[in-house]
Amino acid sequence: MKLFPIEKMCTVLKVSRSGYYNWLSRKASKRTLENKAITTKIIAIHSESKHTYGSPMITEALKKSCIHISRPRVARLMKKAHIQSIRHCKFVVTTNSNHKYPIAENKLNREFHARSLGEVWVSDITYIQTKEGWLYLTTVIDLADRKVVGWALSKTMKACDTSIAAFNMAIKNRPIVSELIFHSDRGIQYACTEFKTLLESNTNVIRSMSRKGNCWDNAVAESFFKTLKCDIIYGNKFLFIDQAKLEVFHYIEIWYNKKRLHSALGYKTPEEMEQWLTNNKLVA
Repeated sequence: MKLFPIEKMCTVLKVSRSGYYNWLSRKASKRTLENKAITTKIIAIHSESKHTYGSPMITEALKKSCIHISRPRVARLMKKAHIQSIRHCKFVVTTNSNHKYPIAENKLNREFHARSLGEVWVSDITYIQTKEGWLYLTTVIDLADRKVVGWALSKTMKACDTSIAAFNMAIKNRPIVSELIFHSDRGIQYACTEFKTLLESNTNVIRSMSRKGNCWDNAVAESFFKTLKCDIIYGNKFLFIDQAKLEVFHYIEIWYNKKRLHSALGYKTPEEMEQWLTNNKLVA
């Protein structure tokens, strides 16, 4: 690469030599240094979110770190640093409602907000593909704090490995102490006698099921799976079942429940919302 003398370049660019040297020795402005520090923080937040946070979520995460900044400014800094949210939005359901078991009435009726913990749980099942075979993930989510209170990973779609296993974890983590609506789709894992008997063994549980072929009746559970798949499944081909299990465990227990900001919770994490609801109940 050929280098030209400073004098010649200044002449061609119509810049004075004194102006060039003044610019060369000038210290970075306060705004420039601030933007550099914020960009470093943005990169760290974006990396921790597995590159899924866009400017709105990163803005809220910065505010939690006492960095008060506008979303447009965050967007500008992200664009300058070539940072963007990675999303692959497609979704396939696994519901098998082709059975003759009785169906429960839709008691939830799309009321997706609960005032207290243990008031409404929603549950669903999805699949995860690996080179060694399929895994089925069942989750139970409390609508009050959107926390995954129970979940199960299995190689089969049997009720004992899916709905029953996830529900048993849920009642261990969050015992049922008052009336609870348990909502699901019409899948055989939720309609079968074994699961029906388990729910009916607790007199506080009220069964609720979505209408046939209507995924919006269980939108929160569906939304969680879409988020999980966008965050860790799509674009990540699992070679081994144990690898997928570890990734799902980390996502639910380390990231989603404890650290992931939730717009429906006012950009609190499920853990923060759980604590707020618990404290608020004690004050009341």
